[in-house]
Amino acid sequence: MDRLQAMKVFVTVVNEGSFVQAAEKLGLSPQLVSKSLSQLEEHLGVRLLNRTTRRQHLTEAGTAYYQRAQQVLADIDDLELQLSGLQHSARGVLRISAPVSFAIRHLAPLVCAFQEAYPQVVVDLQLNDRKVDIIEEGFDIALRIGKLDSSSLIAKRLAPVRLLYCAAPGYLERAGTPADMNALREHRYLHYSYMNDAVVPTARKVLLSNNGDILVEAACAGAGIALQPTFIAWDALREGRLQPILRAYEPEPIALYAVFAHRQFLASKVRSFLDFIDGYFGTPPYWDNF
Repeated sequence: MDRLQAMKVFVTVVNEGSFVQAAEKLGLSPQLVSKSLSQLEEHLGVRLLNRTTRRQHLTEAGTAYYQRAQQVLADIDDLELQLSGLQHSARGVLRISAPVSFAIRHLAPLVCAFQEAYPQVVVDLQLNDRKVDIIEEGFDIALRIGKLDSSSLIAKRLAPVRLLYCAAPGYLERAGTPADMNALREHRYLHYSYMNDAVVPTARKVLLSNNGDILVEAACAGAGIALQPTFIAWDALREGRLQPILRAYEPEPIALYAVFAHRQFLASKVRSFLDFIDGYFGTPPYWDNF
């Protein structure tokens, strides 16, 4: 049994959804596809697929084998490209998950420049502020902001992210500028829902939202004080629509990370994107220049 060919047959069956379609794609007969899969299961000593007359379902062992087999086949393809001098020929679909506000404000130029450098890569960029499961949901890379929990995933730090207290000049003229954190209880505070309450325990929250852009725009309109990352508030701070306050109480910076599943099984498209985004935003990042 050719184990590599059997692995490729199995992955193709799963991707295509049937033995007949897999056989057509591989240029084999359905009988040979079925025989190859049976030999692979016998060799591994586990059942990979539960078959019915209409369709097949992955077993628990099959799911684990499928995920690893995809990585192995992609790694082999990547190695062959490198050995043939085509290591820069990244190709395929690159699935990226990214936070909504950050992506809208900062990712479009990066993605366009990346695709100009790697025209054979199709970028599937999905925006979501929740913490996606990159393996279960099929993402190659997730961009995340904050302090990361320990996990089996690999994280590459891309840029620092500063958080600033800020308010519109008009609001500060009316309500005064707080001198310390205790003074926040006398002010209107615009709270980001995902932020730990311990950061602003004395604040009087009058508006809560899970989107930082909403809070920045509300602050610009004079609704109160907001604690927001500079990558969102940058334009407003630069244009004077917002003014930084409580600088002595600025929280410790957090960071932007690229998170991915396996360092040793990186496909060319993933490695190329990680190399491309590394240092792209500058040191310090351009959104801290205001």
